Amino acid sequence: MTTIEHSIVDELYTLRDVLRWTTSQFNSADLFYGHGNADAFNDALQLILHSLHLPVTEFPELFADARLTRAEKQAIAELVHHRITDRVPVAYLTHEAWFAGLAFYVDERVLIPRSPFAELIEEQFSPWINNADSVSSILDMCTGGGCIAIACAFAFPDASVDAVDISRDALDVANINIAKHSLDDRVKTIQSDLWQALDDQKYDLIVSNPPYVGAEEMATLPAEYNHEPESALEAADNGLALVEQIVLRAADHLTNSGLLFVEVGNSDYAAMERWPETDFLWLDFERGGHGIFMLNKQQCITFSKQYA
Repeated sequence: MTTIEHSIVDELYTLRDVLRWTTSQFNSADLFYGHGNADAFNDALQLILHSLHLPVTEFPELFADARLTRAEKQAIAELVHHRITDRVPVAYLTHEAWFAGLAFYVDERVLIPRSPFAELIEEQFSPWINNADSVSSILDMCTGGGCIAIACAFAFPDASVDAVDISRDALDVANINIAKHSLDDRVKTIQSDLWQALDDQKYDLIVSNPPYVGAEEMATLPAEYNHEPESALEAADNGLALVEQIVLRAADHLTNSGLLFVEVGNSDYAAMERWPETDFLWLDFERGGHGIFMLNKQQCITFSKQYA
């Protein structure tokens, strides 16, 4: 720690003091908040509460005026230093991220979950899926740390879920999370280059949050993104290379009433320009986010005929 941080450890006393100081430090450092927290206060809150082994879902008023030990304050000050100096997202400092109301282990082998898919999953993809009991098989393509696959398993308790990724490192993290949530019997990881290892398996629901950031957008991303695996973010062809391969083969792996949901983020306009004949259904989200489209099996068949 710096001399200033040593001084701060001596001057701060309570949890409320440390939270106020950390929030001020983050605000003055002009950090970027796009990895699960909306602002400096929530970033600080997650970092501090996790460090103190307290529930991170809300500020614990019961402990607000409790004094922290010197060791606790020193540990927090060191984390604050890394967050500011190295621009490390809080989730990588704590190795914990929240998605769809569930806690997940994360490290720099996988992206930090922040997808609007969480809202869809919590609503069981209503109104496009009328009966959750009708979903018996789900595919999460490009699963990363397994957050979407695991959240889907909780939302559809009668379904088996295949979590597919090309990265062995990412699947190692996904397996940590599958074990963490005791879903080894229902969620299976598969190492595959997209569809390559899936044979003729068919699914009632296919979801995918693939790499979709184009080169131009990659060059403008804040420093915090440098800690995430580049291969999980960037895709060729203006961000659409993998999206195209996913949609081209999706019909082969959908049941007759199956649905495909794909996130393309800021590449949504590029997708509409690239495939103008495709009637994408672009979804709206109450909690923010954009760039997820839905296609049914027949639309995927039509896409393949038009653009293969």
